Amino acid sequence: MFRQIGLLVAAAALLAVTPARAAAPALDDYGKLPAMELVTLSPSGDRYAFVAGDGAARQISIMTADNQLIGFLNVAGVKTRSIEWAGEDYLVVTVSNTASVGGERSVGKAELRSAIIVNLLSHKQTRVFAGRLDLEPPIFGDFGTAQINGRWYGFFGGETRELRGLSSRDWHYANTYSDGDVTYICTDLYRVDLETGALELVAKGDANYEDWVVEPNGEIAAHSLYNEKSGAWRVLTGASHGHELASGRSKLGDFEMLGLGRNGDSVLVRSIPDGGSTQVTDLPLSGGAGVTIEDGESIESPLLDRISGRWVGVTKDGDQPGYALFAPALDAKLQATIKALPGYSVHLISWNADFSRMVVFTDAGDDSGTYWMIDVPKRKALPIGAAYPTVTQADVGPVRVVDWQAADGLALHGVLTLPPGRPAKALPLVVMPHGGPEARDRLGFDYWAQAFASQGYAVFQPNFRGSDGYGAALRNAGFGQWGRKMQTDISDGVAELARQGVVDPKRACIVGSSYGGYAALAGVTIQNGLYRCAVSAAGPADMPLMMRYVVDRAGMNSASVRYWNAYLGAAQGSPILDAISPARAAGRADAPILLIHGKDDTVVPIDQSDAMQRALNAAGKPVERITLADGDHWLSTEDARIATIKASVAFVEKFDPPDPSPAASPVH
Repeated sequence: MFRQIGLLVAAAALLAVTPARAAAPALDDYGKLPAMELVTLSPSGDRYAFVAGDGAARQISIMTADNQLIGFLNVAGVKTRSIEWAGEDYLVVTVSNTASVGGERSVGKAELRSAIIVNLLSHKQTRVFAGRLDLEPPIFGDFGTAQINGRWYGFFGGETRELRGLSSRDWHYANTYSDGDVTYICTDLYRVDLETGALELVAKGDANYEDWVVEPNGEIAAHSLYNEKSGAWRVLTGASHGHELASGRSKLGDFEMLGLGRNGDSVLVRSIPDGGSTQVTDLPLSGGAGVTIEDGESIESPLLDRISGRWVGVTKDGDQPGYALFAPALDAKLQATIKALPGYSVHLISWNADFSRMVVFTDAGDDSGTYWMIDVPKRKALPIGAAYPTVTQADVGPVRVVDWQAADGLALHGVLTLPPGRPAKALPLVVMPHGGPEARDRLGFDYWAQAFASQGYAVFQPNFRGSDGYGAALRNAGFGQWGRKMQTDISDGVAELARQGVVDPKRACIVGSSYGGYAALAGVTIQNGLYRCAVSAAGPADMPLMMRYVVDRAGMNSASVRYWNAYLGAAQGSPILDAISPARAAGRADAPILLIHGKDDTVVPIDQSDAMQRALNAAGKPVERITLADGDHWLSTEDARIATIKASVAFVEKFDPPDPSPAASPVH
């Protein structure tokens, strides 16, 4: 329930922007969950909500725009994923938990999402689908909210059960489909009254349904179908059936409906045709040719208005975020806001209908992360909270861009974080490849990189081939290059930093999570002679075993399996998988390895680290192990994050000690 005593925690978050602090932050300060996150404005801009906390005490605080507390909701111990407004008086809070899934959905563990409706007038909280025998408790998709005849409704995907026989335990899924290879359990679309929690089935799903686009008045504008086996997709009008607006094929599953188009009479579709570049198409609901833009080179994603659901602008790709709104008057407000915060990466977080009030987030420069309330008519930018309040300006290591060429001449790009207060010369190095691998690093405050920088290390985050954000050509260049050119791209970048004299290549360790964990393991097994140590957090290690896991969960004919096959350059059963498996090359390990893995990891199962540990032990190679009791793939809990930061830094310091800090050096 909401209680006014939440004012103390909310006020602490507000005052934490400019803390007085003499001592340098501890490693725990970098590992803590952000003290403020998931900030969202109400449609009018008169209220905002956010997650705030210190340690395990976390809550959703609801404030007026002039920072008066309305109330709060205790979310301690809950993995809060999003907060959205429905009008001024309802919040839709999405949370997740890791659960064992049995029955017809026998896929081991899964990260399941639930939606909680918070009524700010009555203080009532309602969990969507709770207590229904005919529905699974989690939601399988959130398709927005709508006001219909003065009442607010939410639209959610649900897995419908049907009872057979006399016992409530004797149930089966109402919508199932099998192609002989995998059984699909289909998602239906439900409309939920946010006041009462009452449900209404709006549309039945089938094995090909992907999602729905809901208009602000509650009408279903369009739905999409994706055939998992063939990769064919279609977009049709209405909740079901309807006339076809567009079709295509993407065997890797690169297809989604995003929302309404620019004028509200069209739908926006994003797809990557097989072997092609990303396309965003605005499809008229009345039929006819849509307007398509290629967004692979300069546009990261369309910008959708969370109130109207319409396409209002674009997010530009680059080392720092950039935005362009279609409406000139609105764009002028946004660009003036960005211009008023020079020297920082400015992220647009939330806004009201006319962009007269916005929340933006700044980092990079000397900023560890600050939220600002922008009042355009009053020409004011008020800091309302900090993500890492104990990491002050003097503690933030400078971040800059690095360019280099791979051995085959491919131009590549990355990020270098330097230790604060030290000259950039012959520094010990931590190489930190990103996960994905279809992701990228850019200028900003990275808590793990900054933790290492605080101890005196330069941290190199390379965007190797296969990374996102540089167009289709670079992304597709990663296909078939796990353990090959994706790996040497990283070491080529290290060589360039050494050539510049910034780092000492003889004092380097490699640290990463997910795909970055794989790259760390490969860097001391498939590659040799480069690193003094390696840290793998949730990294794939045994690719035949990993592919069995993917096939078991998704089915041999799934887009997920085809995606893995494309990046690995091999299918299940191929000897190539053995050749690119660090666990199968454990006997070649030439540096100590630390394995970190969470028991709740549903993306890369913990048996990947188990297999690597067994192989290293059998080969007589040095290995240490940290198992995170409550750790998922994303290190969502504070305990898991802090444990990972402290263990990885201590391991690197043991095998590649940093130089003494300037403050500790003797005076001559």
